[in-house]
Amino acid sequence: MSTTTRHKKRSPARMVTFAVGLVLSVAYVMPFFLVFVNSLKPKFEILANPLAFPIQISWDNFNQALDKMNFFVSLSNSLIVTVISVSALILISSMLAFYLSRTPNKFTKAVFLILVASMIVPFQALMIPFVGLFAPLVEGRNIPMLIFFYMGFGTALSTFLYHGFISNIPKELDEAAAIDGASDFVIFWRIIFPMLRPITATVAIINALWIWNDYLLPRLVLDENSQTLPLSTYLFYGQYSTEYGQAMAGLLLAVLPIIIFYLVLQRQFISGISQGAVK
Repeated sequence: MSTTTRHKKRSPARMVTFAVGLVLSVAYVMPFFLVFVNSLKPKFEILANPLAFPIQISWDNFNQALDKMNFFVSLSNSLIVTVISVSALILISSMLAFYLSRTPNKFTKAVFLILVASMIVPFQALMIPFVGLFAPLVEGRNIPMLIFFYMGFGTALSTFLYHGFISNIPKELDEAAAIDGASDFVIFWRIIFPMLRPITATVAIINALWIWNDYLLPRLVLDENSQTLPLSTYLFYGQYSTEYGQAMAGLLLAVLPIIIFYLVLQRQFISGISQGAVK
């Protein structure tokens, strides 16, 4: 069979794949596009036809959203919570995964299985006992306590991802370094951790997306003076009326930083997934 004939036979399959990908891309991008379009319109235009383009582009919604959300304070709170939580998860989970992977025994296997099993339990199932048990600890401005909770809830998945990646790194590297007199601490930080850059980017993106966009846990822990961006966007939804244009502008302002973060690390994220982050 000639190359031309093979190419012709493959073309319909490629066209179907392209068409399906195009439809899925449009379906994914459309909500973001509608949010952006409606953020440029006054409320009466949104109610009249939310699918139409604005008659006259106006940036007033963004100005009002910045003021009503107390944007820069909420942004700083979100940055503090996300950066510290993700950094702590990277350090703790990578070291724990290294220990579990390089010390195979009944204890480490049991710990790893417990971590994996805990991943299937949703936070909503633990919410009521969680609030009842930790209620005395979450009174007032409790950003440090929120970070502590994120470390607890995110360790299992992060350790699982690191464990699968570290298991593919030959142990001979550790043995060669140990022969040269390197301690386990030096082996991890000088040899293993630099090799974890792709999976570290994956862990950072997954946890940053979750922590940055989380609404439920900050709602339970933080007060009105220490709100993160997802909490501040709720201010546009009143009991009797909703400022749809300002809400759309606020949503865009809230997701823009994390989208930029993902775009910066997307290549490392894909590399971490493709190199066996999940076995």
